[in-house]
Amino acid sequence: MTKKQRALAAVEALKKEYPDARCSLTYEEPLQLLIATRLSAQCTDARVNMVTPALFHRFPTLDAFCEGSQEEIADYIHSCGLYKTKARDIFAMCQKLKSDFNGIVPDTIEVLTTLPGVGRKTANLVVGDIYHKPAIVADTHCIRICGKLGLTDGTKDPRKVENQLRAILPPDESNSFCHRLVLHGRAVCNARKPLCEKCCMKEFCKTNLQNQKGDKR
Repeated sequence: MTKKQRALAAVEALKKEYPDARCSLTYEEPLQLLIATRLSAQCTDARVNMVTPALFHRFPTLDAFCEGSQEEIADYIHSCGLYKTKARDIFAMCQKLKSDFNGIVPDTIEVLTTLPGVGRKTANLVVGDIYHKPAIVADTHCIRICGKLGLTDGTKDPRKVENQLRAILPPDESNSFCHRLVLHGRAVCNARKPLCEKCCMKEFCKTNLQNQKGDKR
């Protein structure tokens, strides 16, 4: 089975298992997704979703963020961890969006990553979910599961994982595929104790097949 064949099999298996694939962060417009994704670094999506309603109520627009302060933003996001750094990035990001982009969230990874605190993971999520362009969100679930499946060479480098997956995934499926990997990583392919016997991809998962061979020796 080639990597492309395995990738297609994974896409179809995850589609059946998780038909409703969407971002678990709660947002209503592009700026909110951009900010929520920045907050999700080293923090659970569930925690971010608890914090953002009050944050977005206080700062309902880009102008509101720009007219506020880094310190006040920090007060609202304290429980997300690394709150001082995140508040600094959010405030600077909003200032740059207003001054350089007329308040519009850019639609390309290359431009998005020029914003303070925005890396390729965040940029891919925005490009995929907001602008519906092919995107690969190489988060911890994606990196771990794709390595186990044999879709990548096992690298932990997000950029390398992104590039390797772009080469084998159908572009129109890539964004949803990454969302489904998050759901699968939480429900089945847990980092500490994967439930391989319950996995919808066990028949072609490279790691599972190797483990089965080892058990028969």
